[in-house]
Amino acid sequence: MNKNCCDDLETPIRMPSQFSNINGASKSTYFFFPKLLLLVVLFLNVLFNGSIAAADETAKIGAIVDVSSRIGKEQKVAIEIAVQNFNESSTNQKLALYFRNHGGDPLQAAYAAKELIEEEQVQVIVGMETWHEAALVADVGNRAQVPVLSLAAGASTPPLAAVRWPFLVQIATNGGEQVNCAAAILRSYMWKRIITIHEDDMFGGDSGMLALLSMAVQSFGSVIEHSLVFPPFSSLSDPKRLVREELTKILQKQSRVFVVLKSSLPLAATLFREAKQLGLVGRESVWIITDTDSSLLDSVNTSVISSMQGALGIDQAYIPENTKSFSDFKGKFRRLFRENYPEEENSEPNIHALRAYDSITVVSEALQKLGSSHNNRTQKQLLGNILSSNFTGLSGDIRLSRGEVSPSALPTFRIVNVIGRKYAELGFWSPELGFTEENGAGNGNGTASMEAWNESVIWPGKLRDVPRGWALPTEERPMRIVVPGNASFEKFVKVENGGLSDKDYSGFCIEVFREAFKVVQERYYLLPYTFYAKNYTYEALIDGVIDKTYDAVVGDVTILANRSKFIEFTQPFAESGLSMVVLAEPAEAKAWMFLKPFTKEMWLVTGSLMIYTMVVVWFLEHQANPEFRGRWKDQISTTIWFTFCSLFFAHKENLHGNFTKVVVAVWLFVVFVVTSSYTANLSSMLTVPRLPPTETDIEWLQRIGAPVGCDGDSFVKDYLMNVLKFKEEKIIAVGAQENYPGLFESGNITAAFLEIPYEKVFLKEHCNEYTATGAVYRFGGFGFGFQKDSPIASDFSEAILTIGENGKLKDLEDKWFNRQSSCSHYNSTADVDSLKLQSFWGLYLISGATSTLCFLVFLARVVKDYHDSHPGTPSAKSLWNRIVSFARYFYVGGSIRSPEKIPSISRRRSAKVAGSSLSKWELVSPSEEASDLHLQGHRPPEIEIPIREG
Repeated sequence: MNKNCCDDLETPIRMPSQFSNINGASKSTYFFFPKLLLLVVLFLNVLFNGSIAAADETAKIGAIVDVSSRIGKEQKVAIEIAVQNFNESSTNQKLALYFRNHGGDPLQAAYAAKELIEEEQVQVIVGMETWHEAALVADVGNRAQVPVLSLAAGASTPPLAAVRWPFLVQIATNGGEQVNCAAAILRSYMWKRIITIHEDDMFGGDSGMLALLSMAVQSFGSVIEHSLVFPPFSSLSDPKRLVREELTKILQKQSRVFVVLKSSLPLAATLFREAKQLGLVGRESVWIITDTDSSLLDSVNTSVISSMQGALGIDQAYIPENTKSFSDFKGKFRRLFRENYPEEENSEPNIHALRAYDSITVVSEALQKLGSSHNNRTQKQLLGNILSSNFTGLSGDIRLSRGEVSPSALPTFRIVNVIGRKYAELGFWSPELGFTEENGAGNGNGTASMEAWNESVIWPGKLRDVPRGWALPTEERPMRIVVPGNASFEKFVKVENGGLSDKDYSGFCIEVFREAFKVVQERYYLLPYTFYAKNYTYEALIDGVIDKTYDAVVGDVTILANRSKFIEFTQPFAESGLSMVVLAEPAEAKAWMFLKPFTKEMWLVTGSLMIYTMVVVWFLEHQANPEFRGRWKDQISTTIWFTFCSLFFAHKENLHGNFTKVVVAVWLFVVFVVTSSYTANLSSMLTVPRLPPTETDIEWLQRIGAPVGCDGDSFVKDYLMNVLKFKEEKIIAVGAQENYPGLFESGNITAAFLEIPYEKVFLKEHCNEYTATGAVYRFGGFGFGFQKDSPIASDFSEAILTIGENGKLKDLEDKWFNRQSSCSHYNSTADVDSLKLQSFWGLYLISGATSTLCFLVFLARVVKDYHDSHPGTPSAKSLWNRIVSFARYFYVGGSIRSPEKIPSISRRRSAKVAGSSLSKWELVSPSEEASDLHLQGHRPPEIEIPIREG
């Protein structure tokens, strides 16, 4: 343009002749003015628009994509459309686009970025499908201070990414939310074992998605059982063979829940074809694919779709297709994509194309914010404008913060179900709302589970019911069940003829399994199985299930906490616990049964309290009650008879003292409680048939070092050593049930520790010789064990509950453990303990305290009366003499009666008769004195008797 302007300036301009002589101007002056006018116009243009070139300013953008992939092709077409739309709409700015194809090699992507910056002098770089590509290009852009817009959706942003790569901007949302969406689907149906599949690149990128998924599923008790990693598909010489070999290894796993975290479309197509041929995409299996594959479902052919039937897909939801902006883009995309790539069957755009289009929108808006002042423009200003982007694009909300999409703009994911020739949209999932039927539902009606969509989902194998996600047995591969071949008690498990056929297995446990098996087949699915009899310990049998040699263990297996950590147990079908069996006590020992209701301590304290109460009653009644006076033998017999009769509330003696009435009232209450308890306990002992044991104390067995027996193949031996603290050398391993009687008779064992089901069988057969005693140590019961997290275990648990409710289980118990009438007393659970002092000490304490208190108060009154009646007693008397004097005073009550029936002698005077004259007098109490006065009608004269000292 400048050259043309100069040419114009040099071109002479001729004017009409009538103007040639105006003002007498010369010829040179005539040509000067037009040139000056043109210079003024050019100056004004530069002044207002910067330059002629500035009026049509061009910004250079570099795009690095992999045009060999479907994603790369869509990105290239979308970027071209975005640049074209901007150039058509902008009047003062244009975009120049420079493409580079990296072929899926991150190093080539970095080299392409360097070439674009140095040779083409681009101002912005967009593209990159993987995080590793983006990181290498960001290093190049950081050194040149060129913003890099990445379209890669990594699992997570590396720590300090904004500091390490300040010029890196991630347009795609964080892939971690997509992992959370997959985890939410898995949690909805509580699938316990998961197999992940992803395609690795040569640099090990995107492994973060596996770590995120592992942490997410662990939060609800699931685990990733196996992770299948494929190398880049482009690097495989025979991808079909490799994929088949790897999938064949998965056939040995029980889990059938597959999550394809990341895969190129060619690998995904090969993966599903081979998996379907191997039967991995069938009934009871689950397949979940992420957006690397689900976003391309529109572009795959029908053969690939047919192999993916029933899979669930996750991809990012975008704006509705009925908007004008999307419709315009979609029309242009279809036309241009068909022109450029006629070999592609489908020309529909996906989320990758929409992100690529939005990346150019981010750049164009950032350039417009800078204006047209080229001298003031810097790359940092351009980066700042890019990071301040906030708009709604074709792929959704674009709000950038610290080099990535802002957390406030978390994406919504669409969940689809591959059905027929295409797929069906089931609904949406977002971190805020969970599962919703509509995109962006603002009414907060989301749910945490996907189960509400069950009727809409068609699972692999055209299954309508929710798959179990587990490899169910087939006729070709039946369930392998290990059975103890050397069970100690054959009523539970018995194997004949080496267990060559199913008929060779019998016993209570085997029949319970068969009944539950019938329920499972009727309600759920066919379940072919094969029994394998092994003469292993029970721990070895369980280890066979843990290491997946066998699918289940059936027999008299006890549910324990440490076993439940490694295998899945069913609901227990028989109670379990540890009980001690000993020889029964001889029958003649029953002669002393009446002493059993109370312990020795209880008898001793009860007798002591009765004697103490007897003494207190005599003391309180001796002076006032004639029935408690007289000769010593009469007083003792009366007191004992009164106390004994009070046990039956049959005493006839009248009580005169108030203190005595209080003591006896409390004592009668004690008698009522104690006799009632004694009667009840004795009745229980006599009415409950049982054999008393010879040894009942585990501590006594340990103290004397008595040998004990147990089943050597079970956990009982370890329990006796670790919990009950028996010495290992004192524990005898007993192989079979028939060996126990011989060991008891020979004295090799003093007691046997048997689990409760075994105890019942043993005592039923030896009910007159042995009995169970002591505490019962409870366990989880007998159950069937399956591989950890197996859904078959829960189905069998439900079946066991069913046969328990319909009476089948009881019928089996009656069949195998029917008790004979002569052995009705074998049940050790009916043992009745003697009553102990701990149950009555409070009552005894009240009675003793009451008696003591009344005794002390009464004694204080008697002492006071004694001192009042002996005011002149010399203090020089010895303590013993004073005690004797007081005892005589208490015993005689301070009165003397003569043989001639002299009514009384004054209470306030002491009577002392010397030598031979003592036999002429009889000691009487004041009450007798009052009685005599009443009979005589008058009071006789008092006679003073001198007291002789010494």
